[in-house]
Amino acid sequence: MATWDRNSTTDDVLAGLDLSGRRVMITGAASGLGKESARALAARGASVTVLARSEERARSAVGELEELVPGGRCSPGVVDLADLSSIRAFTDTWLDGHDAFDVLINNAGVMATPYSLTVDGFETQFGTNHLGHFLLTARLAPALLRGDDPRVVTLSSAGHARADVDLVDWNFATTPYDAWVAYGRSKSANALFARELARRAGSDRLLSFSVHPGGIITDLGRHLTEDLMNDMMRMMADRATAAEAAGQGPGEPFSFKSVQAGAATQVWAATATGLAGQNGAYLADCGPGVPGASPDANGFESWIVDDGRARRLWELSEELVSEAFPI
Repeated sequence: MATWDRNSTTDDVLAGLDLSGRRVMITGAASGLGKESARALAARGASVTVLARSEERARSAVGELEELVPGGRCSPGVVDLADLSSIRAFTDTWLDGHDAFDVLINNAGVMATPYSLTVDGFETQFGTNHLGHFLLTARLAPALLRGDDPRVVTLSSAGHARADVDLVDWNFATTPYDAWVAYGRSKSANALFARELARRAGSDRLLSFSVHPGGIITDLGRHLTEDLMNDMMRMMADRATAAEAAGQGPGEPFSFKSVQAGAATQVWAATATGLAGQNGAYLADCGPGVPGASPDANGFESWIVDDGRARRLWELSEELVSEAFPI
């Protein structure tokens, strides 16, 4: 298996692959990492369902992708992850016309939003980033399991290091709201969900990974204020200090990735061979995450590999979305 790093791009990791016949669905594919993933996969022959929160955004993205990849096979789909009825409506319609597909990339997300609730009354970041993807994956799971080498790739983030999931006060009913804590909870939830999905399905049925893409400037940062940016830089400095104190060394200074490099790990996870032994893993820089290393590089915190918390989050998620996961 080839070795890649933080600077590898989508075209690097997909070079030489023929993905003809692979059927891929990507949330948040109208811009940023999702759109780059759609472009790169379609350019290698995959057919891609481009999901966005509005029909206008989805169709516009497909039009742009058709210009970037002449002859590429992309189709639009509309799903608002902050509205469970939208997820149910999309999956009902899509499943009426499709029996199976192969890869789901849970790419969409919101970050550091002001306090608000989703349509269904969940804190926006937890509701959108985790619960929306949980329900979407649950409803599509039967079709995925009928696919060829099925995989689910769920974006987490170094932001998971800010906070573990809260299985009691997920809505900040009694906890003072903090935008970064809420984001951290949702990103920890993404990693725990990917891990529990892998455990329940087993590597012979489905591969599931969570991914840290690295720092990329995209629309994800549209809610960031100067204060939130300063808080983020302080958190990163503290994490780097902690990693060095733990013997991980000073590492490289933080730098932003290009969108092409940021999307590389998720398309690598969606296509690379030889990953069954990493099922359920947290991936970064096109490789397995490193326990104890700085999360802003390729490290992760211990709570996202806590199988007991993963199981309890799964059970809570089924209760909150009022639907059992069929796996």
